[in-house]
Amino acid sequence: MSEKKEKFIETLEPVLSFTEEDLKDTNNVLTTILSPSGKEVKITSDVDVAMKYAIANAGKDIALDPEVDRRLLRKIDMFLMPILCLLYCLQFMDKLTNSYAAILGLRTDLNMVGDMYAWTGSAFYIGYLFFEPFSARFLQKFPVAKTAAIFIVLWGIVLCLHAVPNYAGFIALRTILGALESSVTVALVIITGSFYKREEVFLRTALWFSSNGLGTIIGSGIISYNVYRDQDKFSIPAWKVIFIITGCLTSALGIGFFFHVPDVPTQAWFLNESERILVVERIRGNQQGFGNKHFKWNQFKEALLDVKTWLIFMFALASDIPNGGITNFGSILLNEDLGYSTAQSLLMQMPQGAVEFVGCSLFAYCARFVKSRMLIAVIGTVITVMAECMLAFSSNKKAQYAGLTLYALGPIGFICLLSVISSNVAGHTKKVTVNAIYLIGYCVGNLIGPQTFLASESPTYQTAKITIVAFGCVSLLCLILIWYCYWRENVKRDKLPSEVTAKFAEIENHEFADLTDKENPLFRYAL
Repeated sequence: MSEKKEKFIETLEPVLSFTEEDLKDTNNVLTTILSPSGKEVKITSDVDVAMKYAIANAGKDIALDPEVDRRLLRKIDMFLMPILCLLYCLQFMDKLTNSYAAILGLRTDLNMVGDMYAWTGSAFYIGYLFFEPFSARFLQKFPVAKTAAIFIVLWGIVLCLHAVPNYAGFIALRTILGALESSVTVALVIITGSFYKREEVFLRTALWFSSNGLGTIIGSGIISYNVYRDQDKFSIPAWKVIFIITGCLTSALGIGFFFHVPDVPTQAWFLNESERILVVERIRGNQQGFGNKHFKWNQFKEALLDVKTWLIFMFALASDIPNGGITNFGSILLNEDLGYSTAQSLLMQMPQGAVEFVGCSLFAYCARFVKSRMLIAVIGTVITVMAECMLAFSSNKKAQYAGLTLYALGPIGFICLLSVISSNVAGHTKKVTVNAIYLIGYCVGNLIGPQTFLASESPTYQTAKITIVAFGCVSLLCLILIWYCYWRENVKRDKLPSEVTAKFAEIENHEFADLTDKENPLFRYAL
């Protein structure tokens, strides 16, 4: 055995047992080890929230057999997933209200000319981009569900206020709305990762994220279409009614979210005491727990120096340039480019919603059989790029509409990487940081997207369509590179001497020591 490997093993002695006394002083250094990369790592008492619960219940008879595990999973799903899906449905519907309003008189009433409408889409993501680091920090420092609920109520109020009489006020409100909505995805990733095993995360993330499709169906086919049909019955313009309805629905859900969703599994009102203990046990295999309230500079630095972080960022940027354009100009393309009437343009978006909700959920479900979420994401992204080509290069209007509809499968890659961050990025500060960087890429992409729709090219917007295809291809390449990086790292870790992993495994409750994925030799990346 090499001298380096011998030193590695020596640093794991003595085998540790965490105690409640250890946790009183978060600056207490219990031991120093070498990570798989050879870097010194201090194991301190500044651990995960789940550690205290694990220590308090040590020695109890905990039986987590497969039947109990399945029953507990069903219970968590029943109480948690409906409200998470409904929240994401409404938040996407809130984004799309801008697109619906565009063909219901918004541009005319607010005297928008040239690229003024494009900036209503970009303004949202300017606010999102600016506030994302702050919202990520708030969600780490304060109770995650309660903090998110406050943001939800506030953005619902701001959405109602969109019924303003001038363009400057509308732009200001879009910016504030983006800042407030920057909390929702980070919050749901943290909540999902703390309740579910790593192999369960992809499907659950897909279910709540693909509920964007339900938002499209409800927003376009139920709310907007019916408001347009009955617009003569209202005392204010139809586009204002849409903002008020969606805003009220969102604030009402925010209040429900505050009382229904627990901040951590050990506070879940719908679980009894024994079930709370079992939730802690069932996520041990994730090699991470519920979170840590302290900001750790070493984890922040590791996130910034990890090449995978920046590949994830590049994927978000590349995939969301098309998304930003289509989200804000989808209704306009249907109405002005493909020639559908206003009513038809609203109804013709419903199939897109169905494709997203059903298609993305089915793709994620296939991970139960294929056993590789990255492979599924790559296949889904290939189909998306083909759909983008149909929209951009076909001269047949029906083929263009088919491309626009199939593009709704595009989020499968984004969903995959959200689940990857939840299960493959360990260390709570590092996870929050990578989440924030990922969503910054999402913001920048969505900010750029509307600007590629040049007013001078209306109604075909050929530059925007070519841009959509180009960046779709870039996103596919990034996804493949991320997959390769995780695979290569797992191969390296599998070659570690068994003495190293065996000694580390003997450190009691090491899963909840708030170590990063690079520091923990037992950590393996889910592919």
